Amino acid sequence: MICRVTVALMISLLLAGCNSVPAQPLPTVERVELPRFMGDWYVIAAIPTYLERRAYNAVESYRLNDEGAVDTTFSFRKGGFDGKLKRYHSTGYIRDTHSNAVWGVQFIWPFRADYRVMYLAPDYSVTIIGRMRRDYVWIMARRPSLADSEYERLVDLVADAGYDTSKLQKIQQRWQEGSP
Repeated sequence: MICRVTVALMISLLLAGCNSVPAQPLPTVERVELPRFMGDWYVIAAIPTYLERRAYNAVESYRLNDEGAVDTTFSFRKGGFDGKLKRYHSTGYIRDTHSNAVWGVQFIWPFRADYRVMYLAPDYSVTIIGRMRRDYVWIMARRPSLADSEYERLVDLVADAGYDTSKLQKIQQRWQEGSP
């Protein structure tokens, strides 16, 4: 199983390397206060990676480690709310320490995937994470749901950044009190 996941990630990384990078830089926020950004983020919608397809109750969790990097855990149920619990761990390395908005996220050494904080609400309640290639994007929130008007506003921001929003998929979230 681990071998299949490793092969799938390597193929994804190789294919991503074949795409051309858009001429326009992907906009990022001016500043991310890392301690405020840490914690749990519910994935509301995404242009998902191979591993994220058919994810339910997806949550991205961030914790600063002693080296100043970000330990990341992505967890979800595969195929349904009662599906098998999946967890993937990675490490985020801050590439732009002036803004803290550009990271390299490493699942497998030595590869680091591009990770950019494109939008962050002033109260740190919602965020949009993207990649320069505009192949993947994640709309995340501190709560498992958003008002339709807020969701549409965030989708418009994703479109304004040059993404094909027809590929955006809502991630189903259903939690009991006190979860995750």
